[in-house]
Amino acid sequence: MKEIIVVNADKCVGCNACVRNCPAPEANITKQLDDGRFVTTVNPDRCITCGECVRSCNHGARDFIDDTEEAIERMKKDKVIILATPAIKTVFPTQWKGILDWFRQQGCIIYDVSLGADICTWAHLRAIENKQVGNIITQPCAAIVKYVEIYQPNLLENLAPIHSPILCAVTYIKNYLLKTNPIAVLSPCIAKKTEFMETGLVNYNVTFKKLMDYFEKKNIRIPNNAIDDYEYKFDEQQGQVGSIYPRPGGLRDNIWLHDPDINITTSEGVHKVYPELDMYAEMPDFKHPEVFDVLSCEFGCNVGPASGTNQTVFDVMATMREIEKDAKKRRKTGLFGKGEDRLFRKFDEELNIEDFKRKYRPAQPSPVPSERQLDPIYEKMGKHTVADRTFNCHACGYRSCREMAIAIFRGLNTPDNCIVHAKTVLIARHSQLAEQHEKLAEITAECLSLSDKLRADVKNITANMNTIDASTTATSERAAVVNDLLKNIVMFCNANDTMDEDTVKQLVSILETTISAFGALDDNVNATNESSGLIQKSIEEISALVDNINETLKKTAI
Repeated sequence: MKEIIVVNADKCVGCNACVRNCPAPEANITKQLDDGRFVTTVNPDRCITCGECVRSCNHGARDFIDDTEEAIERMKKDKVIILATPAIKTVFPTQWKGILDWFRQQGCIIYDVSLGADICTWAHLRAIENKQVGNIITQPCAAIVKYVEIYQPNLLENLAPIHSPILCAVTYIKNYLLKTNPIAVLSPCIAKKTEFMETGLVNYNVTFKKLMDYFEKKNIRIPNNAIDDYEYKFDEQQGQVGSIYPRPGGLRDNIWLHDPDINITTSEGVHKVYPELDMYAEMPDFKHPEVFDVLSCEFGCNVGPASGTNQTVFDVMATMREIEKDAKKRRKTGLFGKGEDRLFRKFDEELNIEDFKRKYRPAQPSPVPSERQLDPIYEKMGKHTVADRTFNCHACGYRSCREMAIAIFRGLNTPDNCIVHAKTVLIARHSQLAEQHEKLAEITAECLSLSDKLRADVKNITANMNTIDASTTATSERAAVVNDLLKNIVMFCNANDTMDEDTVKQLVSILETTISAFGALDDNVNATNESSGLIQKSIEEISALVDNINETLKKTAI
């Protein structure tokens, strides 16, 4: 399947909102990147393109691709048929006519999908009346069709074989008006692209949102129209009550207009309709309503994920009510019997219901793992007990721990994305860190004690060095005094004539030797003083280093 929902991984924050709101259990793939971030991308083969993830992403990480620019490029060289879905009136209540006029100015042919919706109603009624179908699930919603094909293929026998209103209109244009032009549909729906790709009947899905983006980018201004005038000069007949198909229960109301006795149940919204489809699949056929009218969007196609509308649901429903009143006024009022009017009589005369039937292609279902296969996955998730495995916190986006385990088994997620597993890992790491911190505190305390002892030893050494300095200074001073005295004695002896020459020489020799000895002593004292200075400097540096160590250790201890 071609990628339709796209992801900007740089904007994805791993909040799991897309997984949580997605009704398709295999449509998302969550991986952990090298930088530790969790990013969820799309599995296009299992995505039903309902667009709910685009709605729910608050970070701009998800968007969709349509055919707006390709269709407009095609218009430059070919006469393109534009099929306008009736939701255009509710999404652009003051501009829808101007938008269609703009396409007409580009040389396009403009048709009304509401006429296709009228054909769709007619075909359903005739199929039910002629017992060509049993209890059916309606299929105007392309996301519903994809869900059934991928996740509930057993329900394909219940899925209505009648084409959607768009494809009924296309079939009418191709088979009865004999038009071969390329066809572009103006719609509020992302999923219609899958319908067009599977059937090959429509070339381009031009969504309202992307069309408005294109107009803004090209600075194209669309004039306003009156909001109470719902008629338009299409190139073929304008539809009637089929124009209310975009609202919840639109198909039901069209059928009841012709046969109010048919048992019809409705369901809308991703958090309601898909679980009810799963429930429908488990029920016996006799409990099914004759018609199960279903839509993926809670408030119908009028506020589809590609509508880009700023209209509230109250605005939309009020507009739909006015559209319905207008359609009923234009409806041919001459009745020919129960639920049969001139338009349907025309269909009976001109149309072949077989032309408006569709076939479906079931997808290969993914294997469901056994409990034995899930056991090692639970273990990797840190879920060792029954209570762990039924924790079901929904933080991962899945409805249960079992669904998360199945997703991991299928390669769609990772155990690290389980919050319980993450908490278990964090608790274990916290315990390890606490133990390491305790050991570090003990080492710090011991280092502080040793540091204090080292500080005391340094103080003792400093005191002793000061004593040595004082002693050597005093010794040097006394040595100098004695040295001067001895020199004076030598001079006296040399100058005294009364003393014997030999005796003087002998005495002088002794004194000189003594002076020499005192000189050596003085040199040693000087060397001691120099060494003492160097030692004192080193002690000061050691003392400063001890202070720094103490400060660091105290901060570590805190």
